[in-house]
Amino acid sequence: MKVTLTLLEDLFAELMFGTSFPFVPFWILYVVGLWKVLEKSGQKGWHSVPPALRDYKLAYVAGREGDGRVLMIIDILEIIYFALLSLFVDFVAILSEESVISITLDIATYAAFFMQWVYRIRIFNGLIEVYGLKKKWMILFIFPVTRWIPMMMLGFSKKYQPQFTEEDLHEAALKSYSEKDAVVMEKGLTVNLKKREVTELFQKKTLLRDIHLYIQPGHMVLLLGGSGAGKTTFLNAVNGYEKADASVVLNGTDVYKQYKSMQYEVGYVPQSELIRAKDTVYHTLDDSALLRLPSNVNAQDRAERVNSVLDTFGLTRAKNNLVEKMSGGQKKRLSIAMEYISNPSLFILDEPDSGLDGVMARSLMTHLRSIADQGKIVIVITHTPDRVADLFDDVIVLARDSAKTGRLAFFGSIKDSYKFFKAKTMEEIVLTVNSKDEGGKGLADDYIKAFGEVSNG
Repeated sequence: MKVTLTLLEDLFAELMFGTSFPFVPFWILYVVGLWKVLEKSGQKGWHSVPPALRDYKLAYVAGREGDGRVLMIIDILEIIYFALLSLFVDFVAILSEESVISITLDIATYAAFFMQWVYRIRIFNGLIEVYGLKKKWMILFIFPVTRWIPMMMLGFSKKYQPQFTEEDLHEAALKSYSEKDAVVMEKGLTVNLKKREVTELFQKKTLLRDIHLYIQPGHMVLLLGGSGAGKTTFLNAVNGYEKADASVVLNGTDVYKQYKSMQYEVGYVPQSELIRAKDTVYHTLDDSALLRLPSNVNAQDRAERVNSVLDTFGLTRAKNNLVEKMSGGQKKRLSIAMEYISNPSLFILDEPDSGLDGVMARSLMTHLRSIADQGKIVIVITHTPDRVADLFDDVIVLARDSAKTGRLAFFGSIKDSYKFFKAKTMEEIVLTVNSKDEGGKGLADDYIKAFGEVSNG
């Protein structure tokens, strides 16, 4: 237990100062240097002082925000861990070094130090890239006792400037390439989304911007984009679950302004399945009908609707089976049928084929194609678009620009998308707009601008 008690002081010092107590002067220099580094990137310098926030802000200006979030969580958990141990220090002191509790605490402490070290290395590597430095600078960043040297140099020397600043990102986020609103039609779906913003960790972030499109009735639309491009955020904005600064009009009615009355017209199927395993297929759909159909629908009409939907999704023969006895493909169809029971004009599905093999996924998408052929609008995210692309009419391609904001990189027919991106597959299109650190070509900004010019023309 001596190990844990000794490490408590080092843990506290590492969280507060980034180094051990004897090296507090070095920590002060490090914080001062980081203060100036943050200011160079358009951030508030005093954010270099609070321990958890300090690591996050450093990661943000280093282009490693994801790593910064993880490191910040580790920091906060360790602060809580230290506080709890300090409250029970008398109890901890009497534990033998061979006790299970003592060994567990020691392992947890060392694990925290190791994880901090790994993520800080990743963040410092990002800082080196942002400032265009040579990799050998990492030698100084690795050790707390020398970490202040490069930080002071980056902070105070005019020679070293970041390749992008907060102001640059802000200007990029504000720049509009597609300024022309889609014309609102009496039939179909018109989306004019100016922006979708959230506030996270003391700063406002723009998740989506400038998405203008019109989808005709009877069209099945593929929603494409890499991780972080804002596909699910876009769907949530369209169905009104997460309202954006936008106008969403379905068949002449504003979804936002008439949200309550439009809830029967918009069906949304998320990735997760919410089905009671012990119910039969018929009772599952009947319960869903009670919840989703208007209250003035009588029992006979409701039963007719349930049977009709069972037939649409090929579940009639299984209607008396228990849900828990169904195959994966049948459960997926039932999950979709539950949302389709209200006969929506707009049907949105987030990866409905997740976990299905090629044959079952194809069968499921064929059912969705038949729904679109009835004059409905169907929008689908799928993780394997190429095996079903021929079933779709149009494709929406979202891409994350240099400001990490989701933008419209293309909207049009499947055939035209191949020409626009000079690609042969949907996977190639995604790789074209994905960033280089995600294995893509990093051409998102180019295609966002190009499509904006086409739209404005």
